[in-house]
Amino acid sequence: MYYQDYEDRLSAERPHRMSVQGFLHTIDGISTWVGKAAAWLIIALMTVVCVEVFKRYLMNAPTAWIFDLDNMLYGSLFMLCGAYTLAQNAHVRGDFLYSSMRPRTQAALDLLLYLVFFIPGIAALIYAGYDYAAQSWDIHEGSNVTANYPRWLPQVYHFKTVIPVAGGLVMLQGIAEIIRAIVCLKTGEWPSRLQDVAETDVIEEQLAHSEYVDEESRKVAIERAKQIDEAARQRGMGGDLQK
Repeated sequence: MYYQDYEDRLSAERPHRMSVQGFLHTIDGISTWVGKAAAWLIIALMTVVCVEVFKRYLMNAPTAWIFDLDNMLYGSLFMLCGAYTLAQNAHVRGDFLYSSMRPRTQAALDLLLYLVFFIPGIAALIYAGYDYAAQSWDIHEGSNVTANYPRWLPQVYHFKTVIPVAGGLVMLQGIAEIIRAIVCLKTGEWPSRLQDVAETDVIEEQLAHSEYVDEESRKVAIERAKQIDEAARQRGMGGDLQK
């Protein structure tokens, strides 16, 4: 009878766990998609910089508006990838003490810091960023550097819109992290995260095409690299990684 009651209770809890996990993975997926889409700005940024270097130093014909475009591309890349970095638990963390804590202690500390610092800080960013962008749109703000250039060139008000958008994405991912901490407080285990391409995947691909490494050595090297990578991840916030 006791065993049957336990099975019934476990079956009742499983859909709830799956729904919470699905919700967390959905937010992780949104952050990951936006981050990977924004990562393509690196190619545009690199192209613009190379063009400017060529024109400035070889043709002696520097372009003023490229300076603004560089800032816009880099700033957009930096801000839009913030939620993705948070979803991968990749922000810089002073984990000397944190890594030695039990999962529930880590979760309690995370929850406290998110509620006291993260939520108010990001909320202020969204509020101020929205007001900042709205004022810029009202006057169709341009740059002092490119004030004498045609209006079709990059304008500042488009770029400033990224501030509240990026803040909203980080806030959404932060809510997911708060839920993760609450789940960990209840279960004692960190919920899983969506898996992304890791350095070990690159190592595996390189070794697979190497003519100088036999199959056994390749497997040992890959397994060792995965163990090191997993140990590094566990020093931060825990949680199994799922595809």
